[in-house]
Amino acid sequence: MFVRMHKHGNETILAACDEDIIGMTFEGDGVRIRVSETFYRGESVSAEAFIERMKSVTIMNLVGEEVVSIAIAEGKVSPDNVMEIGGVKHAQVVLL
Repeated sequence: MFVRMHKHGNETILAACDEDIIGMTFEGDGVRIRVSETFYRGESVSAEAFIERMKSVTIMNLVGEEVVSIAIAEGKVSPDNVMEIGGVKHAQVVLL
């Protein structure tokens, strides 16, 4: 999976996606998401490293079966809050 950290003011944003969907665009039900290389492609990391990164951020933008499933398993995302866009899972998280 790819993870990229972004800083925006006081916020630290984690963008993460499954490696096999980088650069792709998904559409469905009037919604579109582009898994852009400039936003998502950072480091290629293990599941353990991804879990560690999730501990130090305030916002997460996650795309793909693997990253969303890990976030659910770690209690960072509720399955009820996962969207599916064109067959790919997507979750946005704001941690307060």
